[in-house]
Amino acid sequence: MKIFAIATSRIPSDTANSIQAMKACQALAQLGHEVTLLVPQNQQLAISNQQLVSHYGLTTPFEIIHLPAVNRRMFTWLAVRRARQAGAELLYVWPLQSAALGLFAGLPVVLELHDLPAGLVGPLWFRLFLRARGRKRLLLITDALRRAIEREFRLSLEKADVVIAPNGVDLERFAAPPDPGTARHLIGLPETQTVVCTGHLYAGRGADLFLALAAAHRRTHFVWAGGRPEDVAGWRSRAEAQGLGNVTFTGFVPNEKLPRYQAAADILLMPYGRVIGISTGVGRSAEVSSPMKMFEYMAAGRAILTSDLPVLREVLDESTAVFAPPEETAAWSAALDALLADPQRRDMLGRNARRAVEKYTWLERARRAVDGFEK
Repeated sequence: MKIFAIATSRIPSDTANSIQAMKACQALAQLGHEVTLLVPQNQQLAISNQQLVSHYGLTTPFEIIHLPAVNRRMFTWLAVRRARQAGAELLYVWPLQSAALGLFAGLPVVLELHDLPAGLVGPLWFRLFLRARGRKRLLLITDALRRAIEREFRLSLEKADVVIAPNGVDLERFAAPPDPGTARHLIGLPETQTVVCTGHLYAGRGADLFLALAAAHRRTHFVWAGGRPEDVAGWRSRAEAQGLGNVTFTGFVPNEKLPRYQAAADILLMPYGRVIGISTGVGRSAEVSSPMKMFEYMAAGRAILTSDLPVLREVLDESTAVFAPPEETAAWSAALDALLADPQRRDMLGRNARRAVEKYTWLERARRAVDGFEK
């Protein structure tokens, strides 16, 4: 199929939404579809194809077109027009406007949502999408998001074409991970018990809890891989002010290299707060999210210690992770103590998680997303 994907993400960037869009498009291409990703023109940063491959950890090429537009609203219309003129057989979109406009243009549409439609016009465009005629599918990252939409919009999606599709992972990138000691040596970390967290340092991601755990476990090395430069600088300063010599903030790590940092861990952390910040600063991430790093952690085959958020239990359970109450330092410290002292339990959790993640691949997700649209 000739699929045109439309996203408003900046490409390239280090935001989760841009990584997710690239992984979704790659998976569609791996299924044999002719994929073109349309994104707004990014005049701030030029990047070669090879750099793009490394930045996003890609293995399968697909076309990316940067469209000039005065604003995002104009882009969503221009992208639909471009796709229609190019003979698109399916639109795979993230912007609500493009989803509705695509149906109005007579094109089949898959709309992927990660949060409730928000803002002044988001709910309007969503209702237009639901009411418009045409072949369409709603792809939601969690069942919690489906329930939230039904509550917010006072409707039932029972008769709609809805697919619950959590985020995924490229299992081949984790096919033969080094043991923790070897991985630590390869990336220059000290040879000692190591706790790793990957991702951004936005509010609610648990960096304060991370430092509190490091302060209580001085013989364990704590590594946070990721984050914007300004956030990394701020948290490094806080660690230094507390005299935490057992903490490393690496800054941004290309997606291609992230599995090695996850392999270096004895324990992988997801210390989310009750409210989780995202790149835009808004949203209900703690209620409806499907963190990409959760699936990477599972694929890495390491023990996971995570905040006990209901939405995470759509994927994880006590056989694949240890849960601790969000933002409760004492409970987290006790859970971490127990895991650090029990290598057999860590191994069991890691093996179970690795087996469980095999159904959460980007490829299988893409197959479910477009199943039935082929002519």
